[in-house]
Amino acid sequence: MDPGRCPEARNRPESMRFFHRTMTGAPGQIVRDRRPVSRRFLLQSGGVAATGILLGIRGAAGAEANAPTGRRPTTLDPDYFKGMYATESDPWKFATSPYERDKYAATLAALPRTHYASALDVGCSIGVFTHQLCPRCDALIGLDVVPSVLDAARARCADCPNARFMLAAVPGTWPAGQFDLIVISEVAYYLDRPDLARLVARVEGAVLPEADIVLVHWLGVTHYPLSGDDAAEGFIAGARDFARVLTQARTAEYRLDVLRVTKPGASSGR
Repeated sequence: MDPGRCPEARNRPESMRFFHRTMTGAPGQIVRDRRPVSRRFLLQSGGVAATGILLGIRGAAGAEANAPTGRRPTTLDPDYFKGMYATESDPWKFATSPYERDKYAATLAALPRTHYASALDVGCSIGVFTHQLCPRCDALIGLDVVPSVLDAARARCADCPNARFMLAAVPGTWPAGQFDLIVISEVAYYLDRPDLARLVARVEGAVLPEADIVLVHWLGVTHYPLSGDDAAEGFIAGARDFARVLTQARTAEYRLDVLRVTKPGASSGR
């Protein structure tokens, strides 16, 4: 199929280039700074001293030294994110960044359905995208690991009676219920590979038949356990028994993958 004729593309930004699973050759990783703030750049760049100083995490240097690639070898724990929000209420500039604004618009445009019965936003942060997603859902749960962040999300979504929020460090903690939409945006690369596999299992146990799963990940260099491509491809491979790729898109900065659950009764699996 000609990517330019892909019907799902008609409402998406022209800068997004669609590609399909049948195409050969893995796209190269794009090295680009998201540029919200210098503090963000230092943390993403993998600087051992910067990470330890800015986050106040003892032993950060030793942890990173164990990773030959400069990536942290294990899943980032809640203290990492508490450190990020300790001095800034919006360290990733979710509310003001053009990158985030455009990515949110593309994510909403990529949703295959106009409306969902129950949605899960994994890693909702201060609720900027969650608030935009609320009109598309009967019920919506946002998850995050920092209590103050969830307070900000609740305040932002105060006009959305269908939204509720839960303190949860995935994949260890997971909400009860079944969902026909799960959004995992810039989250999966915080996990190591064993925890990514556990996340896939959590999703399999929570999706309704024919649910949609949306993955969005930045493609630049970070010190996270996985790259954006590693996280997305690892999730897709792990989910192949119960979900298939519906559409994929890639810009110079991020990739967006939409999966459709194909296994009947998937939510009863685990």
